[in-house]
Amino acid sequence: MKLFIRDHLLLLFVYFSQLSIVMFIFWLDGNENFITMFYACFLSTCLLIGYLFYRYVTNKSFYKRLSTPLASLHDLKMKQQSAPLPESLERFQKQQIQHYKQELFTYKHKQDHQIQFINQWVHQMKTPISVIHLMIQDLDDHLLESIDEELDRLKKGLELVLYSSRLETFERDFHVETIYLYELIRGLTSQQKSLFIRNRVYPEMAIDPSIKVTSDEKWLTFVISQLATNAVRYTVDKGKKIVFRARKTENHTILEVTDQGVGIPKSDLSRVFDPYFTGENGRNFQESTGMGLYLVKQICNKLGHRVEIESEINSGTIVRIVF
Repeated sequence: MKLFIRDHLLLLFVYFSQLSIVMFIFWLDGNENFITMFYACFLSTCLLIGYLFYRYVTNKSFYKRLSTPLASLHDLKMKQQSAPLPESLERFQKQQIQHYKQELFTYKHKQDHQIQFINQWVHQMKTPISVIHLMIQDLDDHLLESIDEELDRLKKGLELVLYSSRLETFERDFHVETIYLYELIRGLTSQQKSLFIRNRVYPEMAIDPSIKVTSDEKWLTFVISQLATNAVRYTVDKGKKIVFRARKTENHTILEVTDQGVGIPKSDLSRVFDPYFTGENGRNFQESTGMGLYLVKQICNKLGHRVEIESEINSGTIVRIVF
């Protein structure tokens, strides 16, 4: 209603101005029959009110639509009206929506091709890395150990790219199942044993073998692998431990990954889950990409888990996943 009134304020101003001018001309001409003039003005005003009422009724959905904020493109649809203006606007909007949908489809098609290419490329790159790793596995040499370390970093980087590209199509690529945390983490630490040995940081498990959760094994393994890699990376002193601890509460199962590393400054804690944020530690440890914890947070959100973090400088960090 407010928009309708604002739209017709100029019309009302012009109408009453014109009415005043006509009455003034009649008065200058010597016509002093004010009752007749006022009656004529009253009839004219009634006609105007009738016209405005008809226009408001026929364009009611149009003004209501313009006054209501959009939640989605589907909200652009209006009730069927016979007035020319709403009909023309609806045709125009349909053309716009069709154009936008076509552009979005084209963009999505290109994006899907790009993601598919990235996934294929990552898988192709992982094959020679695995072959090289097998070739140097039985050789004992400091140089070969360095090569193995760089291969491991390269492999983790490729996995980061792979899972980052898959995140947009998460709904197509997950399978919910019952997972025993002890078995999952035991397998993960076994796969990562070279990382622990190379950095002289040792995993410790405090998990009841009977504790189980409902999640996706592949995505959850990637999440915990990222937490373990971060824990090792930021544990500078040798001989320290990375503790995997799980417990059940009344409504939740909680998994904690605790390290004895450098810790995170309080000023950085609120931003560690932001993409590309590396913070103070990122400037001291050049391997940091700022994407690991961001992906952890995003994946946990999609899986329906909650991730929390606690840390103190020089006292280590606790990352907690609440199932």
